[in-house]
Amino acid sequence: MSKQKKHPQGTIAQNKKARHDYFIEHKFEAGMVLAGWEVKSLRAGKAQLVDSYVLLKNGEAWLIGCHIAPLTTASTHVIADPLRTRKLLLNKRELEKITTAVQQKGFACVALAIYWKQHLIKCEIGLGKGKKEYDKRNTEKERDSDREVARAMRH
Repeated sequence: MSKQKKHPQGTIAQNKKARHDYFIEHKFEAGMVLAGWEVKSLRAGKAQLVDSYVLLKNGEAWLIGCHIAPLTTASTHVIADPLRTRKLLLNKRELEKITTAVQQKGFACVALAIYWKQHLIKCEIGLGKGKKEYDKRNTEKERDSDREVARAMRH
């Protein structure tokens, strides 16, 4: 009997720019509707979430701007569009929370990470308020001071 392959665990791609540009208030976990070649590319770690966001239209959530590079070996017979819009799977209650927050409270909905959860690929999306320039500088100063304190504690 042959052993079954274990599915990879952990993060595939992160959107560090979103955490730099927004104060993330709430996080949601969404499933993704993917094609076969996209799953193979994600297994190889060929994804980027920079400048990606979530668009809410007709009671559905769509991931826009996520770049999944096609593998040359896996997508020979398919015309692969690396920047296509992908549907996010959320339940109705979560969709209502997100839409009311985006419309009324002025939140932005951005993709934070793509990761494996057992054998499924999930997308972590977050509701965030935009940071001002001085907020970004304060965050960098805090991070630098924390790093210096940790360095001093080590020595």
